[in-house]
Amino acid sequence: MSQIKPDARQAIPATDSAVSVRNVSKVYGDVQALKDLTLDFPRGELTSLLGPSGCGKTTLLKIIAGLLPATSGEVLINGRAVTGPGPDRSFVFQDFALMPWATVLRNVAFGLELRGVAKSEREAVAEKYIAAVGLAGFEQKYPHQLSGGMRQRVGLARALSVKAEVLLLDEPFSAVDEQTRRKFQEDMLELVQNEKKTFIFVTHSIEEAVYVSDQIAILLPRPSRVSEIIRPASFRDKGVANIRRDPEYLDIVDRIWASLRNYVE
Repeated sequence: MSQIKPDARQAIPATDSAVSVRNVSKVYGDVQALKDLTLDFPRGELTSLLGPSGCGKTTLLKIIAGLLPATSGEVLINGRAVTGPGPDRSFVFQDFALMPWATVLRNVAFGLELRGVAKSEREAVAEKYIAAVGLAGFEQKYPHQLSGGMRQRVGLARALSVKAEVLLLDEPFSAVDEQTRRKFQEDMLELVQNEKKTFIFVTHSIEEAVYVSDQIAILLPRPSRVSEIIRPASFRDKGVANIRRDPEYLDIVDRIWASLRNYVE
């Protein structure tokens, strides 16, 4: 049986959380996007934010990143309150956000360049992560010479290269074809295992969330709050090629759809 725990927010002690969101609300004019939202993100795991369009997933991600202020409540990174962007977090944008005039190598190394890291050191780090995302040999190419999937890999490599503890990913695979998306999902499982970072991942895809996540937070329509926390059983031991055929995977996908279908217009 799938391990769906509607009240599982207390299952993970705060001391094991890299990121803690405490009673966060966000109001835009007359619209309340988030209301008293509380959620813990376990250290070294990938948590997906899943819910209907307009439920505040990206808003929450930007508040965690320090790109938007909360109207009330607080976000803690390793126990320290977020007051703005910081080196402990790195953001992977949906639209790649690459510098078109810079090579892959410089795009990936750019965050380290801003931090004053010496050229030889930052390029060595950048080359490591370019290889990690499968782009070895493309270091001197420019964004216009790459496919959409390859440009997204550059964005991911750039986020990894700054060695932030928390990676924030806003639907990073939405602009690529299905075959590329599936390969990205497999690569993501490997990155989570190898990098030991905390990943916070926004997606509209139930199947994707169940495939890549250690934890799934289902958000309700605005004013958004956490409906339930789902911690899928670990499918990793069965190999990535077998996950989608696993009965428990299929059961969790069906259960999530049943809980969300009434909110889809």
